[in-house]
Formats: sequence, C-alpha cells, structure tokens
Amino acid sequence: MSTYESLRQFAAYWGVAYFGLIFFIALVYALLPSKHDAFEEAARIPLRED
Repeated sequence: MSTYESLRQFAAYWGVAYFGLIFFIALVYALLPSKHDAFEEAARIPLRED
C-alpha cells in the first residue's frame, strides 16, 4: 500500500470518528433539560412583533 493510500485511509477513518463525536456532543447539548428554556425563547424570536 502506498503512502498516499495509507494517509487517505487514516484521514477517512478518523474524520468520520471526529465528526461523529462532534455530532454526539451537539446532540447531547441540544437535549440538555437545562437548555430547554433558552431554546424555547430562541424559537420564538422570528414570531415576535417589533
């Protein structure tokens, strides 16, 4: 196996693992009960009258 193929395979595997971890962290953050009120308020911003 060439150096390029080895690096490509390494980057592909760890890239998927990295973005999977980032997705999991964002999902946990979004589902935290302590953030519920802040997210509800942010969801109402477009519906406010000026």
